[in-house]
Amino acid sequence: MSKYYLNYLDELESEAIYILREVYAQFQNPVILFSGGKDSILVTHLAKKAFYPCKVPFALMHVDTGHNFPETIQFRDDLIESLGARLIVGSVQESIDKGRVQEEKGKNATRNALQITTLLDAIEENKVDCAIGGGRRDEEKARAKERFFSHRDDFGQWDPKNQRPELWNLLNGKHFEGEHFRAFPISNWTEMDVWNYIKRENIEIPSLYLAHEREVVKRNGSWIPNSEFLKLEEHEEIVTKKIRFRTLGDITITGGIESDADTLEKVALEVSTMRQTERGNRSDDKRSETAMEDRKREGYF
Repeated sequence: MSKYYLNYLDELESEAIYILREVYAQFQNPVILFSGGKDSILVTHLAKKAFYPCKVPFALMHVDTGHNFPETIQFRDDLIESLGARLIVGSVQESIDKGRVQEEKGKNATRNALQITTLLDAIEENKVDCAIGGGRRDEEKARAKERFFSHRDDFGQWDPKNQRPELWNLLNGKHFEGEHFRAFPISNWTEMDVWNYIKRENIEIPSLYLAHEREVVKRNGSWIPNSEFLKLEEHEEIVTKKIRFRTLGDITITGGIESDADTLEKVALEVSTMRQTERGNRSDDKRSETAMEDRKREGYF
């Protein structure tokens, strides 16, 4: 008999598709949390595969901080049009205008933490019972604590010490009214796995992930893109560098790296030599040792 062999990418794909189908089976109104980054793009691609030839049965939810890369918003709109999917947008600016949150001040001000209130409001308003995210365990130590099905209480909060066992891949999505779940289909993927899969499947991604010329400012050891939201210090200078971004967030906090990797093949090769996590250039994660976990406990992605 010939042996049945699955490539490791096929195994990861199969696991993710299983989780996506479990979400569809167990929840009434799930959504995909879509940021326009490579991980949420990958989750959306996997959802297309999971339910082909039908359309993706989930709406896409984007929490818009108002400080996005223009390229990310354009990519989001183009993808939504091609999918024929429904887009739900939660606006941080609206949350500020309504007095739900207060904008930070100062040089290192960011709207990142403000997304928590906007996200939870959008989940409640749209009666979402499961939000599917692109979080991966190799990204950050707090995300390494997540299960595939991650319970949130009726305040949207996460307790990492009180999670349900997932023995034999049995996933328990039972919850009381007002509670919801986060699901993470690509938890077991690494950054290298993501790029190898994107390369294999020829998945379209924003040009920000490929090396390009851009105006940047050196701040806290990272190249921060110049934008209308960036407040320069006296000693800071705008320079033009050939850079790319390993992860995408707000334009005010996402640091780029100097790179010549302008193709998917070069990006995958470059990532294979990296010794720092892809979130190492995110200033929001440098605020404290537990910055990510503190935000996640309050309801962050």
